[in-house]
Amino acid sequence: MIDLGRVTDRWRRCGVVVRDLPFGLLLVAVSLLPALHGKGTQVGDLPIRSFDALALVAIALESLPLAVRRRWPAVCLVLVSLGFVLDQLRAYHVLASNAMPIALISAAAHLERHRRVTAVLLSAAYVLLALALDRLGAGEKVEGYVVFYLALALAWGIGVRLRSARAAEAERRRHVAEATRAAERTRIARELHDVVTHHVTAMVVQAEAARYLTAAPDRLDATLSAVTDTGRRAITDLRHMLDLLKADHDTDIGVPAAGGLRTLVEQTRRAGQPVEFTEEGGPAESAGSAEFVAYRVVQEALTNALKHAHGSPTAVRVRYGEKEISVEVSTDGPGSGTASPGGGGRGLAGLRERVEAVGGRFSADRQAGGFLVRARIPAGSRS
Repeated sequence: MIDLGRVTDRWRRCGVVVRDLPFGLLLVAVSLLPALHGKGTQVGDLPIRSFDALALVAIALESLPLAVRRRWPAVCLVLVSLGFVLDQLRAYHVLASNAMPIALISAAAHLERHRRVTAVLLSAAYVLLALALDRLGAGEKVEGYVVFYLALALAWGIGVRLRSARAAEAERRRHVAEATRAAERTRIARELHDVVTHHVTAMVVQAEAARYLTAAPDRLDATLSAVTDTGRRAITDLRHMLDLLKADHDTDIGVPAAGGLRTLVEQTRRAGQPVEFTEEGGPAESAGSAEFVAYRVVQEALTNALKHAHGSPTAVRVRYGEKEISVEVSTDGPGSGTASPGGGGRGLAGLRERVEAVGGRFSADRQAGGFLVRARIPAGSRS
């Protein structure tokens, strides 16, 4: 059996000339039918002439150029116009003469340059045709010529309208593409902020602590090893983020590997932050990006704890429910008296946008002696 889907797909892959040619050939075949002789467009009242060799030339000029009406609209319009003039002066009035409005619509819709000049030249050519027909005794009144001219102008206007609609659609698609690229850049920038801020903050805190451990070589060596490990993880995460910018790479950020939260907490502990971690339940298979958003919430909150409440007890509670993932990070330390929990607020603002984008709720508030971050992320949400 013939696969219509495959045939349609192959047809769409053909060039516009190939796809437009069948209509021109069909118009030639129909115009040659004796029953349709004299059924074409008629300007004036000249008696219909029987077919001869020039009639075949007129049919060919009016029909076959329609194959290039989108590829070379100017060529199509010139050839069809010549065929139309020959048809009217010789009074064949073949059915193919109805191709004139089609050529006008195509030219107005697809001509890239000199559209106004083309319209003026066509108008002048029409005046010359009307004068020639009048001299041949067409017997048409001026009103008749004007009405037919307005009909041709209407066809041209339809083409202009189609061109404007196509341009508006192209502009809309361009704006959508730009908005998509901007959203993707924002997403990548947000991920880079989360990754870099957390790792670099941990390294700075560990390096600061190392300055006071020169008298304890064992502890100093462990601290420097932690700095090295954190730097390696930062490089790995950055390499992963940069891979996402490649054109042939899947743009999905991806969910952290199993145990990612525990690894994150352990890294923060090695940076000198006492963290109590509680995890209830486990992520469902349908959690989607919710698990990843929860990871980022914990990561940013722990980064803030390192920045503004270093050494203060911090509690991380993550509960996986059937419908949502609840995250709560609290710090008992005094924090910074001049800064918000997120420093400049950029990290927490990004978290709020991320959580709300998937339909969740987010809050970051000061509490007595510290701060509290809460997030509720719908399970199965998609970023």
